[in-house]
Amino acid sequence: MKKAVKRSINLLLLAGLLASSMAGCGSKKVAETVSDKQEATFNSTGLPIVNKKATLSVLTTRWGSMGDSFTKNKWVKDLETNTNVKIKWEVQSLNDWATQKSVLLASGDLPDVILGNQTFSDSDIIGNQGLFVAVDDLAKKYMPNYTEALNKLPELKKMETFPDGKMYSFGKNLPSRPQTEYQPVINKVWLDKLGLKAPTTLDELYNVLLAFKTKDPNGNGKADEIPITDFTINLLNPFGITDLNVNSMMINDGSPVYYPTSNQYKDGVKWLQKLYAAGIIDREMFTQDNTMITSKKQDPKAARVGFTYAWTPDATFGTWSSQYQAIAPIKGTDGKQYAPGDTNGVFSIQRNEALITAGCKTPEVAARWLDQFYTGEASIQNFWGAEGTVITKNSNDTFSLNNPPEGTSADAWYWDQSLRDFGPKYISADFQKKIALSPKSGDGLKVELSKLGDAYVTTPFPNVMYTVEENQEIPTLTTDIDTYVGQMRAQWITKGGIDAGWDAYVKKLNNMGLDKLVKIRTDAYSRYKSIK
Repeated sequence: MKKAVKRSINLLLLAGLLASSMAGCGSKKVAETVSDKQEATFNSTGLPIVNKKATLSVLTTRWGSMGDSFTKNKWVKDLETNTNVKIKWEVQSLNDWATQKSVLLASGDLPDVILGNQTFSDSDIIGNQGLFVAVDDLAKKYMPNYTEALNKLPELKKMETFPDGKMYSFGKNLPSRPQTEYQPVINKVWLDKLGLKAPTTLDELYNVLLAFKTKDPNGNGKADEIPITDFTINLLNPFGITDLNVNSMMINDGSPVYYPTSNQYKDGVKWLQKLYAAGIIDREMFTQDNTMITSKKQDPKAARVGFTYAWTPDATFGTWSSQYQAIAPIKGTDGKQYAPGDTNGVFSIQRNEALITAGCKTPEVAARWLDQFYTGEASIQNFWGAEGTVITKNSNDTFSLNNPPEGTSADAWYWDQSLRDFGPKYISADFQKKIALSPKSGDGLKVELSKLGDAYVTTPFPNVMYTVEENQEIPTLTTDIDTYVGQMRAQWITKGGIDAGWDAYVKKLNNMGLDKLVKIRTDAYSRYKSIK
């Protein structure tokens, strides 16, 4: 009997152990299932990006008081639904951003993602490299759209590669950009009244501008016409000098050149002095500010300015814009025409449009979210506005822009409805063909006017990247050098004497460290060209 009881107890104990064991296996299986679900929260391909809603904090900057109206863009709102990634937007004005930026960088407490190349500059990123994630591997693993952009646009990869060979930001390629930056713009009404043709050469331009000065073309009986009022380096375009990135560098026969010490520059300044001596150039050219220049170009009493360089006349001359027309680049003494610009589109390819910060706990989610911006359809909706609001998708699979609301300019509407120039974008050559813009206004007009100079676009000195040390040296050198170059240019245009003072001018620039500055620029250019 005792044996039977003992055996029953043993059987019960064994059953308990088995039950416990079975229960343990079941718990382990449940745990594994939960774990699998947690791992499956992030999807490396397809949508949604995460199964369980995630949140990213995103900082961007805007001009003036534009605010965050772009976040109501239907594409942006649909993106949250499609990806299951909620965005906590932080929108700052560029008016006081410099101070706020310094505080933010010093604290190191950054949002997950930064948008817009105006938000953090090259030097901000390089000088605080530990705050930002190198994105090369993220792009390869999780960003097929951006990887395609890098493969199809070698210039984008060159633009994005930092001096250490890594990418710390994502770039952009804007749609429908003109190849030529500015066009020569002249008062057509004045030409017609005086029986003159649009000038094509320097001599013709001189004669036309002299007639503008002396023959009262605006017909108000006053000698208030100003043929040229504002200085722009584009006045030297006929001499082969173009400066897209405004750093006094250009590419000549494949090599970087500092043009303020070139013979082309010298000849160009002498020509401008001839115009000044004849009263063609505004006596206040070098003492007025932008407000004064605008007041002359848009004087409500009469059209007063005859010639300038501009994107479009309507953005420059206000009420009088209908009197002006863009013309082809003026031929230089060598019989050639030169236009500042970029065959890829002016300022179309840029870096630092998106960054993932080191504090982001889910960089793979951020990378996949950003990659959604790099399709053609996403890009146009983040440059102009959403389909159904700003953009119409036509039955033939093309896209056209709708007219802005009454009393609103097209450009203001685009900025209100989208990220516009800021943020990640990519337009392939094939997708570009699907975009139908009106050639009469806005971006379409810029592209149309650009055709006047497209055949003459020079190769620009690229927007190269500098090391920490180079970034520290450049301001020290350019502060004195640029100031001196500007002072001497103004003196030579208004008073003459460039031949007599040229050698001393070049010598002083060299004493200021010009050779060091040119070496820095040239070294950066060589690094840029070597990127594959």
